[in-house]
Amino acid sequence: MAQRGLSRRVEGIGEGSVVGTLSKLLQLSCEAVLVFDGSGRVLLVNEEASRLFSVPDSLVGTDVRLLFPSGGDGELGPFSPEALPFPVDGTAARTTCTAASGRPLEVRVRCDTVRAPGETYLLLALPTGADELSDREAERTIEDLRRANHRLSGTLNIVLDTIDADDLQALFGRVLEEITETMEADGTLVYLSEADGFRLRGVSSSLLGERMARFMPFGRSLERFAVRDGRTVRLRVVSPSAESLRQGRLTMREVVSEETREILRVRSSMLPPFTSFMVVPVWFGGHVISIIEVGWRRLHPLPKEDARLLDSVAHYLSVQLASAFTALRSQRADRLASLETELREELLDAATAGSEEGSLERIDAVLREAADELEAALVLVGEGGDQRHAVATLPLSGPSELPVDLDELAAPHLRDGVAVAPVPVDSPLSSMLRDLGEPCVGALLDLGELAGVRRRALLLRPDGAEPLDELETEFLYDLVSDCRDVARGEEAREQDKRIAQALQTGMRNELQDVEGITAEAVYSSATAAASVGGDFYDLIRLPGRRACVIMGDVSGKGVEAASVSAAVKTALGAYAWEGLAPARMVRSLNEFLLGFSRLETFATLFVGLIDLSDSTIRYCSAGHPPAIMVSADASEISILDVQSGVVGAFHDIAYQDGVTRFSPGDVLLLYTDGTTEARDPSGAFFGEEGLRDAVMRECADGRPFEGFVGRLLGALDDFTENNLDDDVAMVALRFD
Repeated sequence: MAQRGLSRRVEGIGEGSVVGTLSKLLQLSCEAVLVFDGSGRVLLVNEEASRLFSVPDSLVGTDVRLLFPSGGDGELGPFSPEALPFPVDGTAARTTCTAASGRPLEVRVRCDTVRAPGETYLLLALPTGADELSDREAERTIEDLRRANHRLSGTLNIVLDTIDADDLQALFGRVLEEITETMEADGTLVYLSEADGFRLRGVSSSLLGERMARFMPFGRSLERFAVRDGRTVRLRVVSPSAESLRQGRLTMREVVSEETREILRVRSSMLPPFTSFMVVPVWFGGHVISIIEVGWRRLHPLPKEDARLLDSVAHYLSVQLASAFTALRSQRADRLASLETELREELLDAATAGSEEGSLERIDAVLREAADELEAALVLVGEGGDQRHAVATLPLSGPSELPVDLDELAAPHLRDGVAVAPVPVDSPLSSMLRDLGEPCVGALLDLGELAGVRRRALLLRPDGAEPLDELETEFLYDLVSDCRDVARGEEAREQDKRIAQALQTGMRNELQDVEGITAEAVYSSATAAASVGGDFYDLIRLPGRRACVIMGDVSGKGVEAASVSAAVKTALGAYAWEGLAPARMVRSLNEFLLGFSRLETFATLFVGLIDLSDSTIRYCSAGHPPAIMVSADASEISILDVQSGVVGAFHDIAYQDGVTRFSPGDVLLLYTDGTTEARDPSGAFFGEEGLRDAVMRECADGRPFEGFVGRLLGALDDFTENNLDDDVAMVALRFD
């Protein structure tokens, strides 16, 4: 059965139960048990074997012939089962081994082959003398008492060392080491519960440098067993099948419960670096606040008594962990709230005092202070050449293009115009930074556009560091919102100045002289029955070889339409000088119109920002007829077809920018809907096709640009027989 990435089943005959049975047999048997392969190498032993045989190091990996010396002093030759001092057909035999005391010891041995991949043998050995058997049983009893005493002593140490602990890191450090030592394990991990799952908060020193899951989502990892059962669960990683090994990299592994024989399929990346391990839930107030994992790298017995002992330790630790964690969390929240207030006051004081330092520089300084508090590096992000991939100035590598769409990364986390988007450790961005040796754990800070510039930064911690937690993320949200609000306040004051200046320039349609652009325009008023006064256009020269072309059509009649047109044109002129993107200009104008005029008054707009340096036009067409681009040789005509809704009709309309390129000699034609909706005496529309035909005709055969829009208007008059039903405005720009 599969559920949210997990697959569970019950282990049965043919599915690994033999392994579980053998593990239990090794634990319970009074006989020494050895498993060795066709080369004589010992693969598996139980504790009785470890106590019976004498070897300098671990029994596992030892040549089995060294345990049963033949008396020769020469080097061991190639292994042959027939050369062993006992048969391998399952019959009993007596032989001599070297005991742990170093003395020869007579033992009764039975050895037989095991049906398994490869050549495998199972050997059972038991001392033959009554005294030896009695000694072995006494040693076993003493070992059990030693283990029980060790467990009790370790548990008392945990209790005594954690009384009144208020340093969470120190508490984790002591507890993890003492649990590892008490359980005679290879290592211990601890995870703490957060909003979206369990985050790794500590490992024993023996596991430093090991690869392990830093985050376990709720219900999709090993914690599910323990939370469901409400107590410690004993788990074992199943050896991969031959078929799985043939498939290459093991992305999924099977983990079996030693108690229920249930099997859980989990991602390899979610497993601790153990073969046998116990997952211990720490409960507090009816919720699991922590998960502790204690394990062994090799197959190891997992007694029920050890699981019950760990449950007792977890029950005691729950109060200690909860109180210490709550106290630290409260202290951290107070510290971050205080810092956020201090940084906001810094920004406000500088803005009020009219500091010579620019607002963006002040924001960068404030964000760096926040990064220092969070033990992270601040990496500023600028726009890339293709406007999709941004460029970041990395601490070690310098300017580098980021291989992700930051808008897409920030979008799910946008809140009131700003975003704090986590950078997942397995994301392409984090992987790219990690490969460069850069900090790669943290978040993207997106402040939106400030002073006409998209302001973004990465706040990054080194590889392996903790991800930002909830408190830190909320702190950053509040801080970037403060930065945006203060910067927008300064922008609003500057905008008021520019609008006041723009209002003094008059309301006439005009095309300013822009070096590199030849411009023509024509306006024709309709009959008395038409909606008059609503069409307008403008060409504004901007610094840095840039210009802004505007064309619009306001609904309504007479004075109201004319006054709204004047207000719209004036506001757009001010927005253009602010350096806003076209979609941002139109969005601001939408809110302005909804507050300025009656609900039934709306406008269609084309706003284009022309950059002569890189031959691009960034435009927003809001319900306006699509602009036309004609190639220099009149061989090709294209439509600027990125469209948005009308302006002044509804709140929260989404406006988007389009981008197109031009070459020397290309011509851009803008027009109002009165052009395509003009009718002939029979009622047929001039239409977009008629306009395109007229455009191609008036551009063909080397006809001069001068008089281009006049000739188009003449064609329209001929079509309608000089009887327009609506105003007509056309603007043509040739890029020289």
